[in-house]
Amino acid sequence: MRSPTLSMSLPVAMGYVPLGMVFGFLFVQAGGQWYLAFAASLMIYAGASQFAMIPMLAAGLPVATLAVAALVINLRHAFYGLSLLNDQPANRWARAYLIFALTDETYSLLTTIKPRPSPAQMVRLAALNQCWWVIGTLFGAWAGAQMPLALAGLEFALAALFAVLTVEQWRATRAWQSLLLAPVSYLVMLWLWPAQALLGAMAVCLVASLLWSGTSATRFR
Repeated sequence: MRSPTLSMSLPVAMGYVPLGMVFGFLFVQAGGQWYLAFAASLMIYAGASQFAMIPMLAAGLPVATLAVAALVINLRHAFYGLSLLNDQPANRWARAYLIFALTDETYSLLTTIKPRPSPAQMVRLAALNQCWWVIGTLFGAWAGAQMPLALAGLEFALAALFAVLTVEQWRATRAWQSLLLAPVSYLVMLWLWPAQALLGAMAVCLVASLLWSGTSATRFR
C-alpha cells in the first residue's frame, strides 16, 4: 500500500529527479567532481543557488561571493517559514531540518494540500523530496562524467519548473497581486538598472511583500 507521504511527494519527484540530473550533469561538465555535486545537494540543497554556483565556481570566484549570492537568492525562504510557524514540529532537530529543507517546491506542496499535513508528515515529505533531488544529482553526475560533450540549454529546466509552480500557486490562491508584481518589477528595474535588474526586482518584491504583509496584519488585527 502506498504511503500518503509518498503519494504527496511523487509530483515533486517528477521535477526533482530530472532537475537534479541536470545539476549533477552541468556540475561535472564544468569541471567539478561527482562527490562534490553529491555533497552540494546533500548539504546546500538549494536548487537555484546550486545552478547559480556552477558558473561562479568555474570562474574561480571567492567563497564570500558565492555566500552572498546564495543569501540573496534564498532570502525568500525566510518568508516561507513565517507562514508555517504554527505548524513546526516540537522536536528541535526535526524543526531545524524542516527549516533547512523548505524549498520552493516543498513549500508549494505544503500550502496547497488540504488539509495541511501534520508536522511529522511535513518533515517526512521534506526529507523524501530531498532524496529525489540527491538521487537525480547522482545520476546526472554519473552521466556527466561519461559524456564528453555538453548539452546546451539543460539549465532552462529550472526555469520551466518555476513556471509550473507559479501556475499551480495561481490556481490555488488566485492572488493576482504577486503574479503581476514580479514581471512589472523586473521590467522597471531592467529600464532603471539593467546591469542588476534581477537583484533590483527581487529587492522591490521583497519590500512590497513586507508592506503588503504589514497592511494585511493591521487590517485583521
